[in-house]
Amino acid sequence: MQVDLAKISLEVENVITKLLDEHPLKKGSIFVIGCSSSEVCGGKIGKDSSEETGKAIFQAAWKVLSKKGIYLACQCCEHLNRALVVEEECAEKYFLEPVCVVPWVHGGGSFATAAYAGFENPVVVEHVKASAGIDIGSTLIGMHLKDVAVPVHPEQKFIGSAYVTAAYSRPKLIGGERARYEITK
Repeated sequence: MQVDLAKISLEVENVITKLLDEHPLKKGSIFVIGCSSSEVCGGKIGKDSSEETGKAIFQAAWKVLSKKGIYLACQCCEHLNRALVVEEECAEKYFLEPVCVVPWVHGGGSFATAAYAGFENPVVVEHVKASAGIDIGSTLIGMHLKDVAVPVHPEQKFIGSAYVTAAYSRPKLIGGERARYEITK
């Protein structure tokens, strides 16, 4: 299936921008993205990877998030246990231990491969606790979100042919009936 990369890039930018407008993150926060380029292109997850699509999505996400000073964590596919590509600076700030692997299209996925090539100093880590994120094509980013993740269903339901969900996190409410809370977004 032929995809319009400019349209996909704009869709990615719009979903991220709207999420951050409604649920702003502090500079230096981590934003995770899981992405199936296969699903975006109308194929089955893990079966129809598109390097061009992965690169377009990475570049669009990086454009929005880097302007806001937010770290991007790019989730690899299941063959790399959903490890993440991040900038080395992010790994150092959050004490994330790098692992020895380099994603490629059929072992990490097109999106993670694009991130590894696109970041200035990429490293791969096994886990992050992101403050928010988007899941493009049902890649299951929940394992990389902070407690308590709050699901968001964007108005824009698809990027290309892939269904999109999003989430942000909030602090846990603890203490029971006697507790008082300052509600934060």
